[in-house]
Amino acid sequence: MTTQTMSPSAPLAIESRALVPGPAAITAGVIALAAWYLYAAINWRQAALFLVGAGAGVVLYHAAFGFTSSWRVFIADRRGAGLRAQMLMLAITCAVFFPLIAAGTLWGQPLRGSVSPVGIGVAAGAFIFGLGMQLGGGCASGTLFSVGGGSTRMLVTLFFFIIGSVIGTAHTPWWNAQPSFAATSVVTLWGPWLGLAVSLAVFGGIAWITRVAEQRRHGRLLDDTRPAHGPRWLTGPWPLVAGAIGLAVVNIATLTIGGRPWGVTSAFALWGAKLFAALGVDVASWAYWTTPAQATALRSSVLMDVTSVMDFGIILGALTAAILAGKFAPVWRVSNRSLAAAVIGGILLGYGARIAYGCNIGAYFSGIASGSLHGWLWLVTAFAGNIAGTRLRPMFDLNVERTQTAC
Repeated sequence: MTTQTMSPSAPLAIESRALVPGPAAITAGVIALAAWYLYAAINWRQAALFLVGAGAGVVLYHAAFGFTSSWRVFIADRRGAGLRAQMLMLAITCAVFFPLIAAGTLWGQPLRGSVSPVGIGVAAGAFIFGLGMQLGGGCASGTLFSVGGGSTRMLVTLFFFIIGSVIGTAHTPWWNAQPSFAATSVVTLWGPWLGLAVSLAVFGGIAWITRVAEQRRHGRLLDDTRPAHGPRWLTGPWPLVAGAIGLAVVNIATLTIGGRPWGVTSAFALWGAKLFAALGVDVASWAYWTTPAQATALRSSVLMDVTSVMDFGIILGALTAAILAGKFAPVWRVSNRSLAAAVIGGILLGYGARIAYGCNIGAYFSGIASGSLHGWLWLVTAFAGNIAGTRLRPMFDLNVERTQTAC
């Protein structure tokens, strides 16, 4: 993904710019009005989750919390700060999720985790998604916040992400029929506390491996020294630790308010299916869209869909953050090879997410935070896809960064 300055290869350290409060006040006003409308027209939960999404957009943008670039930088240069931040994010979220999911309810609100079968579809889809991450230039959440931040190339990735998602819904019955194991969570298998202890040990082990690999390659760790005091909280950049904590809070808020963990890409499939239906394609007859929940979503307004509402919030939150920091500056010139990578990457991202039961948020982050074994399979195979994608990037005029970027 692009950096906060919309340059795909610029280092993470971004110069401070003057605050731009006027336009930012307008976008903040739009967020407030949209939240009020959702409250009045639907319910308070929909409005609250929209605001949670807006907060996620701010966190993602200012912390430059890119799943894609974190993996790419480690693969290419063994710098592991981004991966260690992800392990911190998972550890905090699991510490809250596991006991809550085991309890089953909170203040009368039923809670469920993101737990899916473990099988060929997850492995294949995650690998395809990982490949798409590096060619498309971002992940699911990263695509949204980069679009909000002004990345024109990521608009192309998002459009074809949506197209790939719809294609994936057409093929999900075949993938679901492939060999798999039943959906399993360590929360139910071992109980919340043993499951949490094992998970924390694995997170610590991964963080330790990244430290050893980085020290062997460079002799020392690259500290995340980005200042985040005073006005830097408004202009960025934030430390990666702040991003990790912020995204953990976003997912915890989503679970406690909405009753299920954070997801992103199911909305892309819905948007694309509505577009295809408007063009005369009978998507309603596809098996994926005949289940009661999906059929209702297809018939209803996108504002009734929690994931869509949160995605809109991410875009608007990132837009507000970029404008306030004086960094919203779309660049319209994109090389043909980079544009081709955005098209191919977007399709791979959408297709992979649908057959793997989610993306870096819904399957990796929320899956592991729910104790689901499919989340761990997703991590391993998506990382393999990222290795392949990183090797292919130079073919498409895409740099292989040596520093952490926004996605």
